[in-house]
Amino acid sequence: MPVDVAESRDRVTRPAPQSPSPVSSVQDLGRLLVSCPDRPRVVSAVSTFLAGAGANIVSLDQYSTEPAGGTFVQRTTFRLPGLAAAREEFEREFRETVAADFRMDFRLSEAARPKRVAIMVSKTDHCVLDLLWRNRRGELDMTVAMVISNHPDLADEIRPFGVPFVHIPATRDNRAEAEERQLELLRGNVDLVVLARYMQIITPRFLAEVGAPLINIHHSFLPAFIGAAPYKRAKERGVKLVGATAHYVTEDLDEGPIIDQDVVRVSHEHTTADLVRLGADVERAVLSRAVRWHCEDRIVRHENQTIVF
Repeated sequence: MPVDVAESRDRVTRPAPQSPSPVSSVQDLGRLLVSCPDRPRVVSAVSTFLAGAGANIVSLDQYSTEPAGGTFVQRTTFRLPGLAAAREEFEREFRETVAADFRMDFRLSEAARPKRVAIMVSKTDHCVLDLLWRNRRGELDMTVAMVISNHPDLADEIRPFGVPFVHIPATRDNRAEAEERQLELLRGNVDLVVLARYMQIITPRFLAEVGAPLINIHHSFLPAFIGAAPYKRAKERGVKLVGATAHYVTEDLDEGPIIDQDVVRVSHEHTTADLVRLGADVERAVLSRAVRWHCEDRIVRHENQTIVF
């Protein structure tokens, strides 16, 4: 049976049961993402700071949007003994000695602290169940804090994963009330919200107040076949490819920065039901990759694009 919102508030603060993970392999492992105007010595400055702090660089990926005058982006993973205890001082010194000089935006995270994720879903189950299954197997490094749905239908399917299921009815008529109840659960509780076929419009107010990025899965190569019955429309148009798009959510509905896309080839012999089945496979794969990349701090947003390392 679905859980009432009032009864679930205490529960969502407790992590759901997760598969054991190799903590030793990520202990003291940090990820540093930087973005700044491209200029000489950026790589040297970051590397010198890390070496001076006693860190060992494990991997380093970098990219500049233009050969000259572009934006420089870098992802560095490093191991620093006692990172958790030293993090606050590390960030302060990096901000003052490196970031200020290079007009740099940066983000530091600890690999040993999985991101807390909320999943929002309506009635379609394939994406949410795939994420929960992959997470249970240890393929997604995250803690699923809750699943929120505007329908009660999936409660029994989600219960075996040990994740709180919260039913909050949401329609056009009660959208403001439903959003407020959702925000009460999400504010300060999660690092990411995943829309796993959540079939309600996300308002600018929700985006402004939720305090975490949102990733959505769209059942097409955007912007084609948006709206209701996309696979029926695709069949009527005689498409030869069925695709899916994962993107960050912005106020411009399905026009946010794209994280990942994929396609499967189809033919005139495929029925609408075939397209739905094949499309679901693509949606699962694309969404799980996007969520994994985000949780591993591999994505940097640049204007309305993403750079994925």
